[in-house]
Amino acid sequence: MSLKNSLHNLKEKYRGTKISPVFNAFHTFLYTPNIVSADRGSQIHDASDLKRVMNTVIIALIPCLLFGIWNAGYQHFLNDAAYNVPVPGFLDSFSTGMAWDYIWIGLKKILPLLIVSYGVGLGVEFLFAAIKGHEVEEGYLVTGMLVPLIVPIDLPLWMLAVAVAFGVVIGKEVFGGTGMNILNPALTIRAFLFFAYPTWMSGDKVWVQGAVERTNEIAAGANIDAISGETILGSLAQNHSISYSVMDMFLGFIPGSVGETSTLLILLGALYLIFTKVGSWRIILSTFLGGIVMGLIFNFAVTSGWVDAGSKFYGLMSTPWWKHLLLGGFAFGAVYMTTDPVTASQTNKGKWIYGFLAGFIAIMIRIFNPAYPEGVMLAILLMNVFAPTIDYYIIQGNIKKRKKRIKVKTA
Repeated sequence: MSLKNSLHNLKEKYRGTKISPVFNAFHTFLYTPNIVSADRGSQIHDASDLKRVMNTVIIALIPCLLFGIWNAGYQHFLNDAAYNVPVPGFLDSFSTGMAWDYIWIGLKKILPLLIVSYGVGLGVEFLFAAIKGHEVEEGYLVTGMLVPLIVPIDLPLWMLAVAVAFGVVIGKEVFGGTGMNILNPALTIRAFLFFAYPTWMSGDKVWVQGAVERTNEIAAGANIDAISGETILGSLAQNHSISYSVMDMFLGFIPGSVGETSTLLILLGALYLIFTKVGSWRIILSTFLGGIVMGLIFNFAVTSGWVDAGSKFYGLMSTPWWKHLLLGGFAFGAVYMTTDPVTASQTNKGKWIYGFLAGFIAIMIRIFNPAYPEGVMLAILLMNVFAPTIDYYIIQGNIKKRKKRIKVKTA
């Protein structure tokens, strides 16, 4: 008996019971539903459904995930004081065989994050489906992948479990589930972590798995699980110089959250989402434009002499506008977070306004909040709240224009 028939039989056997949504979820995730609309009247059928849309986003995220696994190991060896020989780069690591050491270290840290994220999140989804008697919703398929990509690699698993449960219940289920939430669930989870456990999510630290701390303790042979040090944004916020090249920042050979480092792979993911018509090119483009405009304003303030070198904002204000697009989670947020079809604006004009303001505010928060020089999360959550208002005024404006045209024609 085929897997499809087995799932169908189980679904029929437990139809009407509390666990019926579980079998139906697996059946429709793997195969086309065997229940179709009645053959009455005209019908328009689309080859895509919510599960396929979610799968498309996951495919776009996979390159960032795979590179993040490699980069986790690469950063480990770069920051391991006990490793005294040159650390091979991307291509050299594969020719010398070191890549597998990198990947093994990355897998040991990132796979548990993925397992906890999906395990807790889908567990809550199945629980609510059983309690409320509806089908299992597919929205968490993407959220479960996004969460491990936007948290520190050494985040304790129990913290992640608590945050995921909070994000799914408070951020989505209390509003009615997928399609009804007003906030991006993945960012809700990250916001909970930031405010509940700020020492693990602060913008001036990055955690590199398994390295030996570069202190006098090395001589005593003391090993720790992670080292803390300033990220690039944290260094700039403290008016410190950075040693990474532009190419390193673009390709992703820098410390940071798992999915945010490689701008190249993020842009490739953006092209894939736009090509498949899953991601809105208007939102992606306008978010980058908003960040560029805000960056140019601050650069102009520095070149005009309005901000002196002694200012606590000078480091980030003087950073070239284009470099802001390569650093932190700006590009990742612009491509994978602002384009969430549920929490973003729905009208075409609204998408331009929504994306522009998200990028504009993100750079503003990044510069004016030295304690948290990464404002993408807060900017997008803020715009999630205002997205319905933006669409409301866009629609009301269109209604008024049509009324004026009708009055002119009838006059």
